[in-house]
Parts: sequence; structure tokens; C-alpha cells
Amino acid sequence: MTTIADSIVQTEALTKSISGKAVVNEVNIKIERGDIYGFLGPNGAGKTTTIRLLLGLTKPTSGTVRLFDRDIRNHRLDVLRKVGSLVEYPSYYGHLTAVENLEAVRRLLDVPKERIDDVLAIVRLTKDAGRQVKGYSLGMKQRLGIATALLGNPELLILDEPTNGLDPAGIQEIRELIISLPRTKGVTILISSHLLSEVEQMATRVGIIAKGSMVYQNSISHLREQAISRIRFTVNDPASAYPLLRSSGYEAEWDDRSLTIGRADNASTAEAVALLVKHHYDVYRVEEQTASLESLFLEMTGGERSL
Repeated sequence: MTTIADSIVQTEALTKSISGKAVVNEVNIKIERGDIYGFLGPNGAGKTTTIRLLLGLTKPTSGTVRLFDRDIRNHRLDVLRKVGSLVEYPSYYGHLTAVENLEAVRRLLDVPKERIDDVLAIVRLTKDAGRQVKGYSLGMKQRLGIATALLGNPELLILDEPTNGLDPAGIQEIRELIISLPRTKGVTILISSHLLSEVEQMATRVGIIAKGSMVYQNSISHLREQAISRIRFTVNDPASAYPLLRSSGYEAEWDDRSLTIGRADNASTAEAVALLVKHHYDVYRVEEQTASLESLFLEMTGGERSL
């Protein structure tokens, strides 16, 4: 059972309206200690605005944000000391080296100098620490941005589209880094993305937002369970066959031409066919239909693609 102390992020009816339009609409987010929370939605769905609300960079129209079980309105400086963030693109001085860029931030945070070596090692930039950042690849710049976010030794790391614009090798590097942090450094992570296919390889929990409203929040395993195979039967009279299957314990649906049952293995499919034939229904066709996570995403977000 999750205790209050395990709740790192909790919002209640979080709303942000601009010119009378709710761009974030009564959003409830819950992130527990150790989670990699994938915050998903099409571009323009409200992800970045929600993140800005979590970080206190903009004020909500209504609703609350609690970080580490403290209301950000009353304890903003205290709670944000425990948070590192990379929102949109990392900022850096191109003519300075990675070490020099990190030193500028280190002085503001007042953390020990050795922390620079620590974070460079975490993001695997030690060998390139003395190079001017303007010569870095985009993936290296993203890793430097994450190093900067980690400099204050945060308990919560918020990353807004960290793989955006990267090539496959750069995406793989960032993915491996994110997956390793909760295990090796005890960091809880919120990562936003419009790429379901990317987040599902990293996240333990997922929240999906569409047009400013949360449409799904649960574990990634629960989301995968919804993409299990379903069996479709084309029969002569689906309307009357439907209650037969329901009364026999099947999760059944029907339309004017067919019946569909969920969570069906080979044995239960054969039993359903035998039941229909026994009650004198003509079974014309039996098909397996597998819903992909992408199709679920499209359904949840009203057809707005993540790719």
C-alpha cells in the first residue's frame, strides 16, 4: 500500500485557462517514488503547460500541485530544491566546455565541485568534458542537459520530450540513461513525449492527456493488457447470440454482423464455438483481432497520432 511519503507528485483538478479556454483541464496526476512516469499526448495536448505548472513556472487557474506531499504554492523553494528539470531544449553556452557550463550552474545551486564529475559520469560525457559544447552532437547536448538537471542531486527529474529530434542511436542512449536512474540513483522520473512507442520501453506508469484532459492513468502493464487479442465471430444472428455468450461468462460485444469476445485463449475460443453451434447458430468465420498500443492511443486521444 502506498503511503503519503511515497507520493512524489500529486495534482488535484489542475486547470490552466488562457483567454477563457482550458488548455489543462482538471488534470489529476499521481506519481509514486521510483516511478518512471510516461506523460503522453499528441503535440498541443497540454503536456508542457502541465509541466510548467508542476514546476511553478506558471500559476494554475484552479486546482493544486503537491510535490513531496507539500503544496507548491506555500513551499515552492523548499520542494523545488529536490527537483531537476529539462523543459524543451537545454540551455548552454556553446563557447564553453561541459565542465564550464556545469560550473556556472553549480555555483547557483551551491553544491560541491565534485558533483560535476559525478553527473558527467552518469551521462557518460567524462571523455568529452573538456570540449566546447558547440561541437557536441544533439544527443550529447541532451545528455549535458540531463547532467545539469541532475547537478543538485534531485529526488524528482522532469524531462520534457528529451528524445525529440534525436537519431536512433541518440534515442537509445537517452533511453538507457533514463531506465538506469531510478535503479542506480533512486530518482523518480516524469518523462513527457508524443511517442508512445518510445515511452512504453521506459515507463512503469503512464498518463495520457488529450485536448487538456487526462484520458488514462495506470501502469504500463495494465495498458498492455488492454491490447490483448480478441476473437471475432461472424454468425447468422449476433443480436440473440450475444446474451447467450454473456450468460455463459464471456466478455462479449456485438454489432449487426458479428460477436466479439475478449481475453480468449484457444480453449475458450473452441468452447465458445461449440456453445454457438449447440444452440443452432451458424458460425461463418472466426478471426483473431489484436489491438496495438498505438491503436489504443489513437482511440484514447480521438485519433490524434503519436507518430
